[in-house]
Amino acid sequence: MGRLRQSLPRQHRPAHPPAPGSAEQRQPAPPPTGFTGPADPAPSLPAPPASAAPPAPPAPPGPASAGPRRRPGAAGALPGLALAACGVAAAWTVHRLLPAVPMLTAAVVLGVVAAHLPGVRGLVRGAASRGLSVAGKRLMRTGVVLLGLELGLADVLGLGWATVGMVLVVVAATFFGTLWAGRRLGLPGDQPLLVAAGSSICGASAIGAVGDARGSDERDVAACAALVTLCGTLAILVLPLLQDPLGLDAVRFGRWVGAGVHDVGQVVAAAQTAGPAALGEAVLVKLMRVALLAPLVTAVAVTTARGRRGDRDARPGGGTRRPAPVPLFVAGFLAMIALRTTGVLPDAVLGAAATVRELLLAAALFGLGSAVHVPSMARTGGRTALLGLGSWAVVAGVSYAGVLLVT
Repeated sequence: MGRLRQSLPRQHRPAHPPAPGSAEQRQPAPPPTGFTGPADPAPSLPAPPASAAPPAPPAPPGPASAGPRRRPGAAGALPGLALAACGVAAAWTVHRLLPAVPMLTAAVVLGVVAAHLPGVRGLVRGAASRGLSVAGKRLMRTGVVLLGLELGLADVLGLGWATVGMVLVVVAATFFGTLWAGRRLGLPGDQPLLVAAGSSICGASAIGAVGDARGSDERDVAACAALVTLCGTLAILVLPLLQDPLGLDAVRFGRWVGAGVHDVGQVVAAAQTAGPAALGEAVLVKLMRVALLAPLVTAVAVTTARGRRGDRDARPGGGTRRPAPVPLFVAGFLAMIALRTTGVLPDAVLGAAATVRELLLAAALFGLGSAVHVPSMARTGGRTALLGLGSWAVVAGVSYAGVLLVT
């Protein structure tokens, strides 16, 4: 029987040897076609074709086996998304009780607290980790797209070209100055780039967008978002106290806040202390900075794609597929600006979109905050904090000088 099994063609051998003592092992092996020996109860096998190729190696699992694995993965995001929703509800409650604290700022702080709270820490690092990561990335992109509905081209042109030029100078000086200082301080990874983007454009939203286009480490994104958010919160407290000593009227103060405070919610919180005129000017100037998010993210995406393509070309057998130079969510952001410019959307739709955007960004920032690990941040915390405070001082000082020059 051993000789018979050796004479079997290779493709008729079982893929895995039967377990010892199993029924499959006790069953006699069928003889090959043409065998004239003693009768065997098992039927004979058909003769293999003469041109049969040698057996191929086992194929990887196909879609039939991959499908069941994806469903549990999608379901695995639900605990984290539910936790992010609870974080948004808590942040909304904090904002309602303390109107001076923007909901987005509260969401980041609550995310950091949840990551270190003994009763919740295990959930954040375990079952909820996947969903919180989804919130920090995908919900952030959707929120950035809806942010485009806050800005129309007519609003920008109404401020005048001098103000537009001032905003461009403030953003460029803050971005490149922070990037240079971060590299001089020796901060690891993409932290200099992320802090520069958040300080010069629109806080944690810009950090999330640039980090997504760059493919930055999630811990760097979370740490920089927390730092820039805290610095923006400091501006809410400090800038209103400086209005009278600096002799700024409502219009100048509003433009200074819009040009010098990181996040949109923080701009609203700081400017509303000087009245409706200051608030209107602050929001318009701030949204001009937000509009510069699209070219910044596109430039980062193009630079990153070129570097990775060069790495692939340098390796044997490198791929030739080119990633899109403009991320999809940036294209959506520009499309929303164009849609707002047409004026076809009623105020009710714009208001509902603003509410949805705020909730999505709050969930995303809660997810980013939950990825902050304070003991890890302590290793470079001094240098990172120094960069954040220095960048905040630069954007506040340059924007103050710009406002005095153009108004």
